[in-house]
Amino acid sequence: MRIGEAAAAAGMTTKALRFYEQHGLLPPVHRGANGYRDYPPEALARLQFIRRSKAAGLTLAEIRNILKIRDAGQAPCAHVAAQLAQQLTDLDQHIAELTALRASAAEHYQAASQGDPTQCDPAQICSYL
Repeated sequence: MRIGEAAAAAGMTTKALRFYEQHGLLPPVHRGANGYRDYPPEALARLQFIRRSKAAGLTLAEIRNILKIRDAGQAPCAHVAAQLAQQLTDLDQHIAELTALRASAAEHYQAASQGDPTQCDPAQICSYL
């Protein structure tokens, strides 16, 4: 399967496929006599796995580690479960931080929307913050 066909089948760009190959997410591919990359059929499953992993928020380094486990002949399921558990923990923390940030911004906005700019103390730059 040529690069354009592989990219289209995986819902990616040819640039993404070259990038994944360059960064070790795809094994080096055979080049035909014409110089085109010729991807084996199993590359599609690998590309789809990469896409799903990125959609779950995994980094390329994490995805590469999972693929190395699979390439070594082992099932990476326990490793994937651990990665996803960490991802959920990180997301929960980030959501809590964003919720606190939103509450702070809303509090300052409330003061700003009800304030009188003519009463602002110049020494404070802006009394709303």
